[in-house]
Amino acid sequence: MSTYTETVGNKLNEILEKTYDAEKGYAKAAENTDHSLLKPYFKKRSKERYNFGHELKAEILKFGEEPEKGGSVTGTVHRAWMDTKALFSANDAESMLEESIRGEKAAVSEYEDALKDTALPLSTATLLSNQMQSIKSDLNTIKFLEDLS
Repeated sequence: MSTYTETVGNKLNEILEKTYDAEKGYAKAAENTDHSLLKPYFKKRSKERYNFGHELKAEILKFGEEPEKGGSVTGTVHRAWMDTKALFSANDAESMLEESIRGEKAAVSEYEDALKDTALPLSTATLLSNQMQSIKSDLNTIKFLEDLS
């Protein structure tokens, strides 16, 4: 197995791990709100990240690498923090949206970093670009929803 394949697999696995975290985070946010606009929005984002994960897994397997099985410790801690903030916050919708914005900005940065690798195969670069564009669009939507809340 070449270093190239391992390098691509490692980059994709790092993004996959964060995708698992985002999927679970959005599901947790949907659980923690009764807001009529946010609950379906968070559920939709969770499903989107679930789909992203499957796309990333397929790309990783294509290179003969093993996909990650779960999220990160950081993601677990972050979801616990979101639960705590929702419990004690007077405006849980706003705090969840702020956390979502922070997470989406971090995701965009991670994708941009991975896309800097000029040795990425075209299929990987296309997949990452498409997912990043969707996240950027979601980021704009979250900012709009934050203004409404």
